Amino acid sequence: GSYSQLEDTAPRIVEHPTDLLVSKGEPATLTCKAEGRPAPAVEWYKDGERVETDREDPRSHRTLLPGGSLFFLRILHGRRGKPDEGVYVCVAKNYLGEATSRNASLEVAGE
Repeated sequence: GSYSQLEDTAPRIVEHPTDLLVSKGEPATLTCKAEGRPAPAVEWYKDGERVETDREDPRSHRTLLPGGSLFFLRILHGRRGKPDEGVYVCVAKNYLGEATSRNASLEVAGE
């Protein structure tokens, strides 16, 4: 009989992150959802630098959620800098290619 073979597909972003304004010390989530077959691996970049999550660094306050979203336990913001503030982009990859989300800026609300 004829049955439809599931074909591998390149990733595409189905839910893009949106700009966030967060008070320091508050949790935040940058949404990203990607589809593809095989399921794409998601990475986040902030201002062009790859974001390390608790997978690479157990002490990290950033967690990559199973769906691909980036969760911040609490937004870090100190006198010396705003480590979480910046422009984020989510990249989903599998062997067929990669997809990049729209830019989302994360801003920390004023002191």
